[in-house]
Formats: sequence, C-alpha cells, structure tokens
Amino acid sequence: MKKYGYCRISTHKQNIERQVRNIKSKYPDAVIVKEIYTGKKFYGRKEFERILNIVVNGDMIIFDSVSRMSRNAEEGFTLYEELYKKGVTLVFLKEPHINTDTYKQAIMTELPKTGTNVDYILEGINKYLLSLAKEQIRLAFEQSEKEVKELQQRTREGIETARLNGKQIGQVRGRTLVTKKSIEAKEIIKKYNKSFGGQLDNEETMRLAKISKATFYKYKRELERM
Repeated sequence: MKKYGYCRISTHKQNIERQVRNIKSKYPDAVIVKEIYTGKKFYGRKEFERILNIVVNGDMIIFDSVSRMSRNAEEGFTLYEELYKKGVTLVFLKEPHINTDTYKQAIMTELPKTGTNVDYILEGINKYLLSLAKEQIRLAFEQSEKEVKELQQRTREGIETARLNGKQIGQVRGRTLVTKKSIEAKEIIKKYNKSFGGQLDNEETMRLAKISKATFYKYKRELERM
C-alpha cells in the first residue's frame, strides 16, 4: 500500500508546511505531494491528477482537510465515490467522520436478519444508515464550498465598506493599509483566536492566518479597538 499526502495552497505567499506537518505527524511514511493552485475545479491541478492516475486498490490519499481535496461539493462527492469504488482509502485529518474506512464500516455494519417479518424493518434501517453516511460525506464537501464563498463575500464586503468609509485600498504612507489579505487575516483572528472566543492560541492563529508575529499583533490591536 502506498500513501500519498496531498498538500495544496492557493498562492506562493501562503505557507504549505502546516499541512505537511499535520500529515507527517500521523503518517510519517506518506509521500508528500505539494501543489499551488487557485480554483475549485480539479482540472489544472496537475499534481493531484498525477496521484489520481497512479493510485490503485489499497493505496491511500491523505488530506489535511476536505477543502484540500475539493471546494466544489458536487465534484468532491463524485470523486470520493469513484475512489472508494476503486478501493483507494481517503483520510481527512480534520473531518475523520467521512474517512472511507468510516464509510465502509457503515456499509458493512448491518443489523442481523431474524428470518421473520421484522427483517423488512431491519432492511429499512440498514438502508437508512447507509444513506446517512452518504449524506455526511456530501455535507462535508458542501460546508467546505460554503465557507469559501462566505469568506469571499466577507472580503468583498470588507473592501467595499473600507472604500465607503474613505479608506485607501492600497498602501499610502501614513495611512492604515487595507488589503484583501488583511481582511481575511482579521476574519481568521476574530473567528479562531482565544482573545475573541475562539480555540486557537496566538501562535496557532498566526500559522492559520499565514502572517508574521508583528502583523498578527498589529491586526489584533486594531480589532480590539473596533
């Protein structure tokens, strides 16, 4: 069995090493495949397509999260089923409830038949459990797509609000710099940092937002003044 750890970022400015560390900590023997690609579609992701062309029954693909596999719900769910039928194990470190082993267990775990009319009820329950497992997988991909759209919308709204308030979008000496990246970073800080009710400490938040220590504390001070 060969194990492939797929890591993807959208731009050269982002740090891919967090994904690498997360995968290596759980699967130290995984072959890490890195890719920089912006977009929701599979097409054009050459490194990912290379993995898909070489994996066989028994192989494993590991993702840090479901969003690294796909940010398009329909395509993600379709590919998931194709790889499952091919016998490829899929592992999502942040969403273990949709790993293919979990899905396989749901399929194989059937309530035992009794040889009586009760079996009709048991058959219905078994079908329900399988459909429930499928729905959990689909929901995970839909949630990933939804989060991307919401972040894009918040970014657009943040930029528009800044413009309406007379702020310069772009660097001007002596003025606060408002950029797409700064808006996204502040959204992450507000959502995940412990100072704002989240679960991550300062170091973890910096890594997630992919910003320096100085930039993190600058944004944090600005948010605390709001």
